[in-house]
Amino acid sequence: MAFELPALPYAYDALGPYMSAETLEFHHDKHHQAYVTNGNKLLEGSGLEGKSLEEIVKESYGKNAGLFNNAGQHYNHLHFWNWMKPNGGGTSLPGTIAKAIDTDLGGYDKFKADFTAAGAGQFGSGWAWLAVKDGKLEVMKTPNGENPLVHGATPILGVDVWEHSYYIDYRNARPKYLEAFVDSLINWEYVEQLYTAAS
Repeated sequence: MAFELPALPYAYDALGPYMSAETLEFHHDKHHQAYVTNGNKLLEGSGLEGKSLEEIVKESYGKNAGLFNNAGQHYNHLHFWNWMKPNGGGTSLPGTIAKAIDTDLGGYDKFKADFTAAGAGQFGSGWAWLAVKDGKLEVMKTPNGENPLVHGATPILGVDVWEHSYYIDYRNARPKYLEAFVDSLINWEYVEQLYTAAS
């Protein structure tokens, strides 16, 4: 299955002031496009051409680093654009996910603290995640393009902490970016959809 760059689900300037049009243009049009282009080249002759993106990610992990890095980042970014929306974030979450966060993670405030700490504490490039593992929610972090799929979990929310996600807008203030992401950008309806599908 060839990788394709999707259009953003909103205008480039729609996430301001928390994420600028300049950041989205670079991040989507240059970085994500590079994962698609390189991923397609590396997919050829890999024996995984007919597989779904999830299968390519899982089956290339630990076996084909180049393909894994690009396929993993393509998967992560396909969701990343949908994990954000204009006027997102905030504390009024859809019912099912709100209940699961209370039950599994000790409530919204603890989730926010743990999720932002995971992102701030990921050394170098990587991601912080909210994932479903063994039927329960878990906050995780991974290096580089790795994601919970390769650790037996299903990601339902992720934040990109590679510098290209925030450096234009926040310089080196990663915690400030993470706070803005949780408070003002998360598309909780999309998270709820993925949670329902994973449960």
